[in-house]
Amino acid sequence: MSMNTRSTTALTAPVEETQYEEELARGLRAADEEAFAAIYRRWGSLVHTMASRSLGDAHEAEDLTQQVFLGAWRGRDSFRPEQGALGAWLVGITRRKIVDALAARTRRSALVESAARNTDAPPHADATPDAVLDRVLLVDVLSRLPRHQRQVLCMAFYEDLTQAQIAERTGMPLGTVKSHARRGLHRLRRVIEQGRTQGTGV
Repeated sequence: MSMNTRSTTALTAPVEETQYEEELARGLRAADEEAFAAIYRRWGSLVHTMASRSLGDAHEAEDLTQQVFLGAWRGRDSFRPEQGALGAWLVGITRRKIVDALAARTRRSALVESAARNTDAPPHADATPDAVLDRVLLVDVLSRLPRHQRQVLCMAFYEDLTQAQIAERTGMPLGTVKSHARRGLHRLRRVIEQGRTQGTGV
């Protein structure tokens, strides 16, 4: 191949790539499912890699990848080709989803830490929507605790009972309730710090 031929090929390839991406972008705006499938094939691995490196958890990365493309499909009307390429738009969505996921993880950890510091005081009645959501997100980890630890922490988290009230309700000595709460919180904290949302148990 001559030098001129190689130069022509090198120039043509980026042009074809750009045209293909523009075609995919038009397909997305037109709600073309085949175009959207091609978009997923083209950028899915990139989105998953970004999520996996940032979150350090394969299961969360898979969930986030799905959230990114679901968000892209639902928000396709907001894509503006004149403001940037389709790939850059998807990367922007991915970064925002990663920030949201890390923030949610931090809130869950803070909830457990707060409960560990102040388990005798019931949460404020005017809980924010985020706080309510955080409690719901804890259910998977709670479900894997030993029965008595799960019982004590569920009553504290979901029924807003103090340790004294839990002892009265269950008939367990207060010292036993405190012991179950302390051990259960330790297990919860360990799981959240490891960033696990499924898997091998606690």
